[in-house]
Amino acid sequence: MQDPALTPELIEAHGLKPDEYDRILEIIGREPTFTELGIFSAMWNEHCSYKSSKKWLRTLPTTGPQVICGPGENAGVVDIGDGQAVVFKMESHNHPSYIEPYQGAATGVGGILRDVFTMGARPIAAMNSLSFGAPSHPKTRQLVHGVVEGVGGYGNCFGVPTVGGEVRFDAAYNGNCLVNAFAAGLADTDKIFYSAASGVGMPVVYLGAKTGRDGVGGATMASAEFDETIEEKRPTVQVGDPFTEKRLMEATLELMQTGAVISIQDMGAAGLTCSAVEMGDKGGLGVRLQLDAVPQRETGMTAYEMMLSESQERMLMVLRPEKESQARAVFEKWDLDFAIVGETIADDRFLILHGDDVKADLPLATLSGSAPEYDRPWQEPTLPKPLDLGSVPGIDPIDGLRALISSPNYCSRQWVWEQYDTMVMADSARTPGQGAGLIRVHGTEKLLAFTSDVTPRYVKANPVEGGRQAVAEAYRNLSALGAVPLATTDNLNFGNPEKPEIMGQFVGAIKGIGEAVAALDMPIVSGNVSLYNETDGTAILPTPTIGAVGLIRDPETAITGEVREGHVALLLGDTHGHLGQSALLAEVFNRVEGDAPHVDLAAEKRHGEFIRENHALIKACTDLSDGGLALAAFEMAEAAGVGVQLDSDDTPTLFGEDQARYLIACNFDQAEALMIAAGQADVTLTSVGRFTGDAVRFGNTEAPLTDLSHLFRSTFGTTFS
Repeated sequence: MQDPALTPELIEAHGLKPDEYDRILEIIGREPTFTELGIFSAMWNEHCSYKSSKKWLRTLPTTGPQVICGPGENAGVVDIGDGQAVVFKMESHNHPSYIEPYQGAATGVGGILRDVFTMGARPIAAMNSLSFGAPSHPKTRQLVHGVVEGVGGYGNCFGVPTVGGEVRFDAAYNGNCLVNAFAAGLADTDKIFYSAASGVGMPVVYLGAKTGRDGVGGATMASAEFDETIEEKRPTVQVGDPFTEKRLMEATLELMQTGAVISIQDMGAAGLTCSAVEMGDKGGLGVRLQLDAVPQRETGMTAYEMMLSESQERMLMVLRPEKESQARAVFEKWDLDFAIVGETIADDRFLILHGDDVKADLPLATLSGSAPEYDRPWQEPTLPKPLDLGSVPGIDPIDGLRALISSPNYCSRQWVWEQYDTMVMADSARTPGQGAGLIRVHGTEKLLAFTSDVTPRYVKANPVEGGRQAVAEAYRNLSALGAVPLATTDNLNFGNPEKPEIMGQFVGAIKGIGEAVAALDMPIVSGNVSLYNETDGTAILPTPTIGAVGLIRDPETAITGEVREGHVALLLGDTHGHLGQSALLAEVFNRVEGDAPHVDLAAEKRHGEFIRENHALIKACTDLSDGGLALAAFEMAEAAGVGVQLDSDDTPTLFGEDQARYLIACNFDQAEALMIAAGQADVTLTSVGRFTGDAVRFGNTEAPLTDLSHLFRSTFGTTFS
C-alpha cells in the first residue's frame, strides 16, 4: 500500500504544530515516512509527552521514606511493612468514554489494571471517579449507563473489587465526561518489576492478545478538543476483553516467577510505539522491531497501523534469552501469544522493519527525551469576592437537606456501586457508600484504605485552595477510618492549556496540591494529566482528582463501628459557616458564588492525628465536606438506621463547608474522655447533638428518617433508570 503524501493537512491531523514538524525535520535531516510521522505524533502528543505540564509536575513532592518508586514507571510503589508494598495509580479515559461509553470506560479499567500487574503486583482494589454533564442533558443518561456498565462489566469479569469512588454532575461536562480509573495491587518489595531495558541483543517479546486496528491514533485523539467531527473519532476507541486480561495477568505473574523478565511494559497509549520507546529510552538502548512477527488479528495491516494500534491486553518484555522456552511455555499454557518481535541494540535507533522495508529509522532517545516542552503562558485567576452571608435567604433546614439528598450530586450512589462486584476476593472490609474503601491485606492483620476526592467548583473559584482541599479531603477520609495516609496519585483533568486562563487553573491547582501533600506527608507517587477536555471551546470544570491510600497496621485501631441509639454527636474542628461555593448554595439557590473555603493544613494534620490517637474512644467517624454538618449527620444516621437530633437550626452552622472537621459518634462516657483529650491537644471538640429515635431533627424542625432515606436511596435510580 502506497503511503500518503505528507501534506500540511495530514501533519495537522496528527496533532503536530508547524514548528513541531520543523523540529522533526531538523532532528532527522529529512522528511519522515508516514510511519515515522505517526510515531512522532504518538510520542509527542500531550497524552504521552506531558509537554504542557512537565514543568509544573516536577514541582510536586514525590519522595518519602515509604516511597519505593515514584512517578515515571507504570505505577507508584509504597512500602507497607513486612516486605510488602502497595502498587497504585489513577488514569483517565475521558475522550474514549464520551465517544463510546461502554468500551471507553471498560478499557480504562483494563489499562489501569495492567499498569499495576506489570509492576509485579496482584490487583486487590479498584475505584473510579466519574464526572457527567447536567442530568437533563440529552446525552447524560446514555453516558451514565454506558460508563457504569463498562466499568462494572470489565472489573467484574476480571475479578477485582470496586471499593469506592465518586460521581458528579455539572453542565460543564455536557460535552466531555470524565472517567478516571484507579487500581491498587500488592507485591513483595524485592519482586518489583520495572520497564528499563538492559543488555544489548536481548530479545524483545510481544505478549498477550493479537493486534488489530482498534484504537489507532487513540493517544493523539485524547490530546485534542472535541468538535463537530466527534463521530469520526469512534474508530480510535479501543475494544476490551476482560477474560483475556485475566489470563494475561495470571500468565504475567507466573512468568515473573521464572526469572525470565529483564524489563516489562504495558502496551497502553500509543501501543507498540510508546512501550518500545520507553523501555529503550529508560535503559539507554536502541530497539529494532520486525513487524512481520507481530501477532495480528486482521489481514493486510500496515506498519503505521501496527505501531499505533491501541488494541488491549498486550505487553512488551525484554527477555533473558536462556529462559525463552520456559517463558513461552507459560504463555502457551494460558493460550496467549508469545512472539519475539525484535531485539535491543547498542545504537540510539528505533528501527522498524516490515518485510524487507525500513518503515522507520529514528533516534530513539530523541522520541522521548527531546519531545517539545512548553512553558505555556498562564494568568493568575481572579478570585471571587467573599460571599455575603446576608444575601443567602433563610431556609428550613430539613428542606435544605431534602434539596441535597434529592440531587443526583448528593443522593446515594447505591444504583452505581451495586452494579460493581465489591466483595470478590473476599477481602473487602467495607462496602462502598460509607466513605473510604477498606481492604484486608490477605494473610496479615493489616488493612489498606482507599479514597478518591476533588471538589471542582472549589478549584474553579480558587485553584490553589481547591488543590489543597482535594488532598485535605482525601487525608480526612482516610483518617476517619483510623488509617495513616501513605501517598497519593493524581489525575489532573483540565481544558485547553493553550488558553492562559486554563493554564492558570492548572498551575494554581498544582501549587495547592504540592503544598498539601508536603504538609500531610502524602507524596505523589504516580498520576496522569488529561488536557484539552473541551468541546467547541467550552472547558470542563478543572478537576484534579486525588486518589489516596492509607494503612491500618492493627485492625484494633480501625474506626469501622456503626452509630447506635443514644450515641453522642461530637464535632471536631472550628465552624465559621462558610457557604461560598457550597452545595447548599448550588443545589437550593442555583448560585455558584463566593470563594472556596480556606484550608488550614496544620489544622488538618492536627485533627487527623487526634482521630487516630483517640480511636479507642470513637465508635464511628466521618469527615465533613460537601453539605457540611447536616449532610454528614444524615448520612451517618441513615447508614445505621437511627435518627439524629442536631441542636442548631442555623443555616451556616448546618450547611457551611469549613474544612478540617469530623463528625464523631460515641457513648456518653467516651464523649467525656474525648473532651478531656481535646483540651489537652488544644483542638476544638463540640457536642452538637445525638443519634436517637426515628427522625432527623435540626433544631425544632424534623422529618421521618424513613421518608428521607427513601428519597436519598431512590433519587439516582429514578433519575437515570
